Amino acid sequence: MIERVHTIHYPEGDTRDVTRPLRHGVLVDINGSELALPLPTARMIAYRVWKISSEQTRNQEISHYWLEQVYPAELQHYAAE
Repeated sequence: MIERVHTIHYPEGDTRDVTRPLRHGVLVDINGSELALPLPTARMIAYRVWKISSEQTRNQEISHYWLEQVYPAELQHYAAE
């Protein structure tokens, strides 16, 4: 049986496994959960998936999601304020 692993890579170099796959361009919070639009405020830590890569080993299918930080000035476009 093949195990599917989803790993997010923060800009600072840290990594974290998440429970579900992400799409390219989606906004996520610091825990890797998708953010619902419109955002309640632009004053939050948010990341965007800018790159997706995958690899396979004998027992695993690993998806890597590379994140970039989205700054408050850009988050204003997604906020309901």
